[in-house]
Parts: sequence; C-alpha cells; structure tokens
Amino acid sequence: MTSEPARPTRMRYVLFDVDGTLIDALSNQRRVWGTWAERYGLDADEVYRVALRTRPMETFAQVAADRDPRECLAALHELEDEDVRSGVYAAFEGASELLYGLPPGSWALVTSNYEHRVRGRFLRTGLPMPDVIVDAAAVEEGKPSPVPYMRAAARLGAAPEDCLVVEDAPSGVQSGLRAGMTVWGVNAAVAAEGVHRHFATLREAAPHILAFTSGSQGDAAA
Repeated sequence: MTSEPARPTRMRYVLFDVDGTLIDALSNQRRVWGTWAERYGLDADEVYRVALRTRPMETFAQVAADRDPRECLAALHELEDEDVRSGVYAAFEGASELLYGLPPGSWALVTSNYEHRVRGRFLRTGLPMPDVIVDAAAVEEGKPSPVPYMRAAARLGAAPEDCLVVEDAPSGVQSGLRAGMTVWGVNAAVAAEGVHRHFATLREAAPHILAFTSGSQGDAAA
C-alpha cells in the first residue's frame, strides 16, 4: 500500500513599500522637499504636507501651479539624486535579517520612488535586492491605485490572495487593499485604516512576515 503524495505548499509572497517601511528616509524626504520649496519661495511645511499624500506632479499642481512642472520635477530629481549620494539614512532595525531570511523569488519592492535611487540606498545600507521592483516609472497610476501592487504580483506570478503587503503609509495601505491583498502596517504609532494587522515597528512584524511566507501562520489577517 502506497501513501498519497503530499500536496505542494502554495507559495506566498511579500510586497514591500520602501521609504518608511524598510528604509528610514523620513528626514531625508522632508529635507529634500524643504530645499525644493525654498528654491521656489514656498512654505516648506505646506509643501511637505501635500507631498506626503500625492505624487510629485500632483504636488506641483497644488503648490506651484504657476511653475513649469517639468522644471519642478527636474529640480526635485536633482535634489533626490544628491541625497542618495550624500544623505545620511539607515535601514530600519530588523530589515536586513528579514529580507535575507525570505525565500528567493518570494518578495518584491513596490515604491513611489525610482529604481536607481532604491538600488543606491540598498547598496549603502547593505540590504539585498529582489528580482522584482515596481517603481514610479513602471506604472502610470501610483498609490493609492491598486496598479503598483497588482503589477508586482503579476511579475512574480502570484495571485493577489497569496500576497502580503507591508506598508507604513495610508496611501500604500489603500493600494494593497484595493489590489485584494492582505495588508499589514508597520512603523506607525496608529494603525492605518483598513490594515489587517498593525505593528509598531518592522522588527516586531518580521517573525510574522517570515511565518506568512512559510505558511505556518494560520490566519494572516488575525
């Protein structure tokens, strides 16, 4: 009598936001936008408040409608690229161990930034790079649209129900939820609306994320 072959375990995937989730870049973002605002004689705090919830071209339309948006974007890119080269920032505690602990091919980055900057920051902080990165240039619709996370899942060959999104910002949370994925929030004092689970830090979330990919966590949304 032969026993039935074991059913293969269904692979699970993790889709990470970058800035604020894996990389501590909040002060860098504020400084870059502050310098940009000074160039145009704008209130730095107001500009940053708008920039936190919109893509750059939408920010320009709100805070500098009388300026050439292409010129605004070129100035912002110049400042951001310089920050990658000389800015001081670090990976969040636990990020390196978490990413190195994930199975190859099981995770991706979904960022509103650009891939060359992500690679520069990861290189400087010692974080590994995945095979799949969906950046601002890869999609026409940014977060909170579901498109960025859906694009990452498609490139991984993953079904939305098998994906865990790890985010720190409300717009990213909404992007993951609209894509039909499980969404966990990290690195925020208060849980964003709609998250299935909330962790105060990435380090606190790390063992649960690893358990999700291994399938040992019975209820990912618990």
